[in-house]
Amino acid sequence: MIAGYLGLFFAAFGAATLLPLQSEAVLVGLLLSGHYSLWLLLGIATLGNVLGSVVNWWLGRWVEHFKGRRWFPVNDQQLDKARNHYQRWGHWTLLLSWVPVIGDPLTLVAGVMREPLWRFLLLVTLAKGLRYGVLAAVTLQWV
Repeated sequence: MIAGYLGLFFAAFGAATLLPLQSEAVLVGLLLSGHYSLWLLLGIATLGNVLGSVVNWWLGRWVEHFKGRRWFPVNDQQLDKARNHYQRWGHWTLLLSWVPVIGDPLTLVAGVMREPLWRFLLLVTLAKGLRYGVLAAVTLQWV
């Protein structure tokens, strides 16, 4: 039983990084087995996914150490312009952090844009927790 919870945690963690993993399938499988606590599954999936997003946020903050290098894709002026634009309304895009394909890069951009960790955690946890909750509700309704 512990292996199922651990598997879900690592699938959710990996899925939030740039690795091509699917935690939703693992969650649905465990829910359908009927051997696991719904609330523990939701908590573990959300925790793993949010922690994976924190890795992206941290990488975004760290990558800026390379600005000024010839190969860095944007100059200081472009980065300042993007930061000003992001600070105006960009943090709300983190509510889309659960969306496949675009969600992971959004969390990386939040790090580059110096999104405060407290707000990042609040918005990403809300988005990812709701996604897993809706998935669980839909899954259990069809059983």
